[in-house]
Amino acid sequence: MSNSAALASSSRSPVAVFLAFSLVWLSSHVLAAGHPDYTDALTKSLLFFQGQRSGRLPADQAVKWRSNSAMSDGSAANVDLTGGYYDGGDNVKFNFPTAFTTTMLSWSIIEYGGRMEGRVHDARAAVRWATDYLLKAAKTTPGKLYVGVGDADADHRCWERPEDMDTPRNVYEVSASAPGSDVAGETAAALAAASLVFKAADPDYSRRLVAAARDVMAFAWQHQGKYSDHVGGGVSNYYPSYSGYKGDELLWGSAWLLWATKNSSYLNDLISLGANDGVDMFSWDNKLAGARVLLSRRALLDGDKRLEPFTRQAEEFICRVLPKSSSPSSTTPYTPGGLMHRSGNANLQYVASASFLLTTYAKYMAVSNHAFSCQNLPVTYKSLRALAKRQVDYVLGDNPLGMSYMVGYGARSPQRIHHRASSMPSMAAHPAHIGCQEGFQSYLYASGPNPNVHTGAIVGGPDQNDAFPDDRADYARSEPTTYTNAPLVGCLAYFAGSYKKEKKETNQGLTLVGIYL
Repeated sequence: MSNSAALASSSRSPVAVFLAFSLVWLSSHVLAAGHPDYTDALTKSLLFFQGQRSGRLPADQAVKWRSNSAMSDGSAANVDLTGGYYDGGDNVKFNFPTAFTTTMLSWSIIEYGGRMEGRVHDARAAVRWATDYLLKAAKTTPGKLYVGVGDADADHRCWERPEDMDTPRNVYEVSASAPGSDVAGETAAALAAASLVFKAADPDYSRRLVAAARDVMAFAWQHQGKYSDHVGGGVSNYYPSYSGYKGDELLWGSAWLLWATKNSSYLNDLISLGANDGVDMFSWDNKLAGARVLLSRRALLDGDKRLEPFTRQAEEFICRVLPKSSSPSSTTPYTPGGLMHRSGNANLQYVASASFLLTTYAKYMAVSNHAFSCQNLPVTYKSLRALAKRQVDYVLGDNPLGMSYMVGYGARSPQRIHHRASSMPSMAAHPAHIGCQEGFQSYLYASGPNPNVHTGAIVGGPDQNDAFPDDRADYARSEPTTYTNAPLVGCLAYFAGSYKKEKKETNQGLTLVGIYL
């Protein structure tokens, strides 16, 4: 029964009505104080990906302010490279971060799909929009892997809707003569991880994905090199491979293919790499921490002792991420409000990815009854979950500003995100073409809120002092990216399944009860 129905009921006295209303208000606010509405946040975090789509949009497209865009992508190389995602607030398709996004969305579904309930369909759809495009990139031309579309430098000199885009749509590729083991290894990881997502839901598609993953991984090993050393068009200015490829993408791709194929040759490959570097972050560039946590799954849950060194390395990463009060070896700064702060540029991507690894390693620890120590301080799965929850709750509004950093979630969230399509009127509202330079003064530097609410978009986040200006021109803090949302999907799914709402109707009125599972 709704509040309005309770107030309209003629069978209750004014006192009873007042008590019922008060109970509803009190119980719902106690629930909100205990934790955010993770289910709502999960739903919105997945909707975000629809706003990032490139290509021909489907009939069931829910984000109506977007329209078809980049319909000739690939034509510069006489191939079809339509589809995929724009990685952030611009109109370029960078396959390196897109593949990482796909891998993390897939891992989120693999680990926590059972907690997504009806939203798992949306999560799979988000993965498939990426993998359909990555399959084109991997399989269209033998001996080549296409790794991006668009001229990043030209694109950044314009502020225009993707539907109006008239900047060059150059096509970038790696090959035997211009290798890119990093982007190939990540693409193989994405395809292999996605094959597990669709193994039961669409077996034929799953087989296509894993077959392509095998081929791309073989290419990564056979033709070694950094893609940003060979790909032009300004790509190396935006997503260069700082970490190289031998330590992380070859390890990461082999780890996912080991899981997807059960072929022990991938185990031999990844052990041969001898990747021993210490790390304290996990991102689209450096996959070492993620690969080590992934391999720890097999060590802890399946008892594979050959992978125990990766478990120790995963725990070393965690000890570097925990606050100083919990780990003497911590190298991770925290804001006064309790947020991890790795970078002044798009910091929440590191928060989201680290929180996913904490949540997932805690799962492996709980199932295997495992614990470890950071020097002399014990670490339990409960402490890792508590830290991950603290980070997620901060993102959703439990912070000094009382602001959610997910657009459209909570009472207060960013209004002026650095995002071309969101900041400009939709094609339905303004059918006429908006030129490259016209967009800057009219829209980028406009003081009002974005006309299109990009629901679910997680921005770069606050600075090291918990301050956030909500300034559209401040891309470091106001731009959303697919690779920030993707790992947070897994965290939100876990917490949505752990903290549920039950509605209980009693003679006194409607109450809300929070239940921890």
